[in-house]
Amino acid sequence: MSDPTGLIVAAVVLVAATVFGLARARRGGRLREGGRGDAPRLHPTELGAELGERATLVQFSTALCAACPGTRRLLAGVAAATPGVRHVEIDAEMRLDLVRRLDVMRTPTVLVLDHAGRVVRRASGAPSESDVLSALELATAD
Repeated sequence: MSDPTGLIVAAVVLVAATVFGLARARRGGRLREGGRGDAPRLHPTELGAELGERATLVQFSTALCAACPGTRRLLAGVAAATPGVRHVEIDAEMRLDLVRRLDVMRTPTVLVLDHAGRVVRRASGAPSESDVLSALELATAD
């Protein structure tokens, strides 16, 4: 009879990986509070573009990100349809300073900024249109 230790270890690893994957998928793309403690603030010089009059949608992307083109279309469409809202896309590989400062761990990462550049919501992964619109309501509420 053979030793079942290898089979037990494989089963534990498989269960742990499944739980991790399900948790990440469930949390991915959900817009949540933007900062820990004091919300980070971004300046137009850091973004390479002016802030929107009411809000700014910032997207961190990479060349190999499969969800980034869809997220770009979604955010650009929302910005075009919402007065005073701007969409800014940042190449994460070219702006490692911002990636580190803002704890961007995957792409796409979406930040919703208020008119002053404060991060009010963020999502790791592709957000839904309804989540983006809800976050914009919060960012533009005075």
